[in-house]
Amino acid sequence: MRVTMTSAAARTGRTNEDFTGAAPTAAVLIDGAGIPGAESICRHGVAWYATRLGGSLLSLLSLARDRSLTALLAETIEQVTDVHRDTCDVADPISPSATVAILRRSGGLVEYLVLGDSVVVLGRADDAPLVVTDPREVTISRSYQPAIEAAAKGSDEYHRLVRELRANRNRPGGFWVAKDDPRAADEAITGSCAISELTSAVLLSNGASRIVDRFGLTDWPGVLAILASSGPAEIVDRVRQAETRHAVAADDATIIHCTDLGRA
Repeated sequence: MRVTMTSAAARTGRTNEDFTGAAPTAAVLIDGAGIPGAESICRHGVAWYATRLGGSLLSLLSLARDRSLTALLAETIEQVTDVHRDTCDVADPISPSATVAILRRSGGLVEYLVLGDSVVVLGRADDAPLVVTDPREVTISRSYQPAIEAAAKGSDEYHRLVRELRANRNRPGGFWVAKDDPRAADEAITGSCAISELTSAVLLSNGASRIVDRFGLTDWPGVLAILASSGPAEIVDRVRQAETRHAVAADDATIIHCTDLGRA
């Protein structure tokens, strides 16, 4: 498997809270999520959480190839939570969390996992790309957005709505992310495809997937074409230009592009 990747912080001087890494048979993308004020809850921060989660997960993927992606993610969440359980309030709703995307080659299959609003796209030789998403967080957030935007920022009503939105995290009927509870891994979107059917695979953080799902600059076949011709950095460049044109706050943007999937 051949891998190219890029990861760009939202702006110069800001810590990139994404993690990306690859092994000969696996690739991992972690998109860290933080909430203002979390410094008083966890002294380590979001970037630390994303890096520890991604590094530990990549190690397990390389060493425990006979275990499911869900089981490995659950073990990783437990491991990282244990590292800072005694120093940080890991169960607090605003403590660091992350979305997860995993790709693993196993025998004649490519396995995938998505938890949260990262995206996996599988290019198929004889069909449209398979786009794997977990829409629950986006769907729930959109239902609160009009009321949050209408409330005066910093008002009691504003804070009430934000708390109510956060309360949907990692609970039935809500949305799921990697945080302190390993059972969240059971809620991930998983599946597999025969390697022989695939031409490539892409993992994108939601800061990079904006090229399609927010700005509509291209579609998913178009993303695969751009990656094949110009590489991951071109996707990020186009997203940054669109953010500037539309006066939209930038987000960390990360892409892993995998080709030659059957290559040892």
